Amino acid sequence: MKKIVFTGGGSAGHVTPNLALIARLKPLGWQIDYIGSQGGIERDIIGREAIPYHPIASGKLRRYFDLRNAKDPFNVLKGTLQAYRLLRRLRPHIVFSKGGFVSVPVIVASRLCGIPVIAHESDFTPGLANKISMPFVSRLCVTFPETLEGAGDKAQCTGLPIREHIYRGKAIQGRSLCDFHSQKPVLLVMGGSLGAQKINQAIRGALEPLLERFQIAHICGKGMVDETKTGIRGYRQFEYVSEELPDLLASADLVVSRAGSTSIFEFLALRKPMLLIPLSRQASRGDQIWNAASFEKQGFCHVLQEEELTPESLVREAERAYRSREAMAERMAAAPYRDGTDAIIELIEQFRLR
Repeated sequence: MKKIVFTGGGSAGHVTPNLALIARLKPLGWQIDYIGSQGGIERDIIGREAIPYHPIASGKLRRYFDLRNAKDPFNVLKGTLQAYRLLRRLRPHIVFSKGGFVSVPVIVASRLCGIPVIAHESDFTPGLANKISMPFVSRLCVTFPETLEGAGDKAQCTGLPIREHIYRGKAIQGRSLCDFHSQKPVLLVMGGSLGAQKINQAIRGALEPLLERFQIAHICGKGMVDETKTGIRGYRQFEYVSEELPDLLASADLVVSRAGSTSIFEFLALRKPMLLIPLSRQASRGDQIWNAASFEKQGFCHVLQEEELTPESLVREAERAYRSREAMAERMAAAPYRDGTDAIIELIEQFRLR
């Protein structure tokens, strides 16, 4: 019996790439367990997959002053002991970590149990959890070629695992969902739940000129639908999408989005031209700025910094990106790391045999 334990959580970006690997490993005969936090988003996501889920304590590893920082080391220690007992009982051949705070105690416990760990870093620069865990992992998979510089001999550029259902979208279904026709290009806007308000405001402030060129499907975030604009022809709002996302992506001629690594690598896999608006340094550690800069350097996207975002600049940059869409798609087609699923599956099998 081939056994693997997955870990990772805190955000959907630390879970959904795991789902891409799980879907491929199941038919290969792997027995799969998941170790996550007690109340994190990963518990809900994995709960829908019929996979044994084991909650443990974890700390948040904050970079800023907070009184809770005093007790979180004890949560990490408690989580490490819980993970150690779980791993001794489950006895997996390998642990795969997608990062996030809950992964630290699991990785440390794996080292104590002598179990090899493959970790994955989606962003251009490693997050704090992966930085702390680096001494304890056997291999670190990265998505950006530039990340290899200074990452040491443990690092390997594989790209990001992409969920298979993303490839199954149908453009005609996406247009039908929005009541769009095929005579005008579709602009898909994905503000996301974090920092969506600024993109939402810019899109709605630019609706009139944008609708002259595009039909707009706007995923605006929970509670952020503008009811005063629900009847505008060619403009369709969604709070959130799940099963509909592949169809909406298939219908899109240009995507306007934040620069979270999971999303932009899915766009890359589908060869969707992008206009990226990364979160500012005031709202993040700057990882999205680096992600977007790498994609822009490789010719996969255009970038509009949040500090420069206005309705006028959005219209201008969307027009410019749309004119460059064919060149962007050609460069994306030639990218060597569009989908990292096969490379990581091969790596998992190699470590099992060691």
